[in-house]
Amino acid sequence: MKAPAYSLIIPVYNRPQELDELLGCIQSQELKDFEVVVIEDGSTEDASAIIEKYKEAFSLAYYVKENGGQGFARNYAFERAKGDYFIILDSDALLEPSYLTEVDKAVKAEGLDLFGGPDQDHPSFTPIQKAISYSMTSFFTTGGIRGKEKNIGGQFHPRSFNMGISRKVYEATGGFKITRMGEDIEFSIRCISLGFKSGLISKAFIYHKRRTDFRQFYKQLHFFGRARINISRFFPKELKAVHFFPFLFFSYYVLTGIALLAIPVYGLILLSGIITYGLLIFIAALISTRSIKIAILSIFAANIQLFAYGKGFAEEGLKKILNNRAA
Repeated sequence: MKAPAYSLIIPVYNRPQELDELLGCIQSQELKDFEVVVIEDGSTEDASAIIEKYKEAFSLAYYVKENGGQGFARNYAFERAKGDYFIILDSDALLEPSYLTEVDKAVKAEGLDLFGGPDQDHPSFTPIQKAISYSMTSFFTTGGIRGKEKNIGGQFHPRSFNMGISRKVYEATGGFKITRMGEDIEFSIRCISLGFKSGLISKAFIYHKRRTDFRQFYKQLHFFGRARINISRFFPKELKAVHFFPFLFFSYYVLTGIALLAIPVYGLILLSGIITYGLLIFIAALISTRSIKIAILSIFAANIQLFAYGKGFAEEGLKKILNNRAA
């Protein structure tokens, strides 16, 4: 039997409902030259019933392993995948029917070995999800470094929520070196450093659910801040000035809190800066989303994003400094 052109790699951890929705999208793909490899990475709530639902619809392999983290779960799938290209998707993604068609056109036209696509919100998402999506893609929070071919953060690095590699990339790299904390960016940088051609396929976007409430969003962004420092342990030059912005934001918040307690008049002056930033986010989000509710929620999302990322960045950065001194 002829090997498929694409192997869709989906690690899953306790998210059977999300997997059901994603597999439904995959079933509707215009391009049918693919297989799906699902890796159950130590879940206590397995997706076997969902797999049973789709096993006759398309080529579908399902593996269950002990929890080892998403990076190594993907490696486990790479070892068993049959396609010429491996596409990694988060389980909380939704796809348009044209997704694989757009990937296929770009890969063939541009000769890409490493590629990725942007993410955006879906009309069915909750207002909080849409606010989080706005915050994660806004120039006023990320500096426009997400989902752009070239940006102030450096070259585009495909992220594992929507990333593809050729088989020869896997054979040359052995897959992910670390299992979490920036494993996808480390992998992208390593692939590019080996000379593989990388590119953004703007039409191969996904709808990314991300987190469904602000508490989960805070934990995720705190982890992202730590991950950026972790990446710098492997590639120090990849720590750009733009990555320090959330740390400065976090520091400003802390300074404002101290000033409000110690010297209230100065604290109020600093607080006005936070209020002005919130107003900027509100106006920009209102123009983008045309929803007052989402615009208001975007103020919270933006502040949570920068504060949590900056705090994680600071904590992991301090740990790195102390470890270097102890070495």
